[in-house]
Amino acid sequence: MSKIIVLGCGMVGSAMAKDLSKNHEVACADINVNNLKKLDGYSVEQIQIDFSKSELVSDIVDNYDFVLSAVPGFMGFNTLKTIIEAGKNVVDISFFPEDCFMLDELAKSKGVTAIVDFGVAPGIPNMLVGFHDRKMNVKDYKCYVGGLPKERNLPFQYKAPFSPIDVIEEYTRPARFVINNEIIVKEALTDSEFLNFDGIGTLEAFNTDGLRSLLFTNSIPNKIEKTLRYPGHIDLIKMLKNLGLFSDEYIKIGECSIKAIDFISQFLIDKWKLQDREIEFTVMRIIFEGTENHQNVKYTYNLIDYYDPETNISSMARTTGYSGTAAINLLVNNIYSNIGINPPEFVGSNDVAVDFVFNYLKERGVIYQVEKQLS
Repeated sequence: MSKIIVLGCGMVGSAMAKDLSKNHEVACADINVNNLKKLDGYSVEQIQIDFSKSELVSDIVDNYDFVLSAVPGFMGFNTLKTIIEAGKNVVDISFFPEDCFMLDELAKSKGVTAIVDFGVAPGIPNMLVGFHDRKMNVKDYKCYVGGLPKERNLPFQYKAPFSPIDVIEEYTRPARFVINNEIIVKEALTDSEFLNFDGIGTLEAFNTDGLRSLLFTNSIPNKIEKTLRYPGHIDLIKMLKNLGLFSDEYIKIGECSIKAIDFISQFLIDKWKLQDREIEFTVMRIIFEGTENHQNVKYTYNLIDYYDPETNISSMARTTGYSGTAAINLLVNNIYSNIGINPPEFVGSNDVAVDFVFNYLKERGVIYQVEKQLS
């Protein structure tokens, strides 16, 4: 039985700790005691720690065989660096903004296998890029993904399991994608299109900056990722953006001044907060088009996953967290051991690892349906 520590006990971190505790000796660390209380009744050691103090992180991870990092993104890079310096094999789902390959040389010098960005998206689509890029000549890759409440309440028709400011950042950061082997940059929220999903209906997709390492780690000539929302949501978001409410400019209210983005973020906290046991779902469509065995071929993967009322674990935590725990089990079982920094597309080069991940997710009810079309 391996000793694993999960850093971060938020919505996803707590779900991962619970999942791993079925088969491993598990601890979970967080600065927030209330977060740790989510693990009461589970066979998980609870550790209170301030992740900003790297010496404490280093001391704690030294007691474990493997580390699964689910800390907030703004401290993800430094936390991962500390884990690697401690010589621990690690899976990271903090989705930090820095370039993960800045730590590649360090990881190789320490003999560490570090799998990064292994959630639902980024994560599974990236792994499939690595898989299909070896099996066929991929000409076009598209990924559409979103997390939504089942109940559509106007005006936003949206709920977020994380801070509104993180969602706003996704709505404002320029979107990068690849067309004819060139990186193209467009405004977020542009190029909207409508897609239909069985059991859900029509959703609207729009540009966001989600490709991350896929921009550079392969030679697929056309790559796009878009976010999915209920129709009408982005028109409202565009209006708020055009009013300047996503800017860093100060607005004066009486004797007080506050940044516009801080004001709207605070306003949206209650509007976008998922209620206890509220049903939400994760929806994703991944498309690969190209040639295989001298034939035109199209692979389409569809995922629709719902909140689990039995475990009271959200779909976003299930789809993201169980991808992360699948990845840590790749390390535990020595299925994947490439030294250095490994985004999911590197893992996709290993057929055994890909099969393991999908079987692991299927056992937990996270099921990707795949369709192959020849023309």
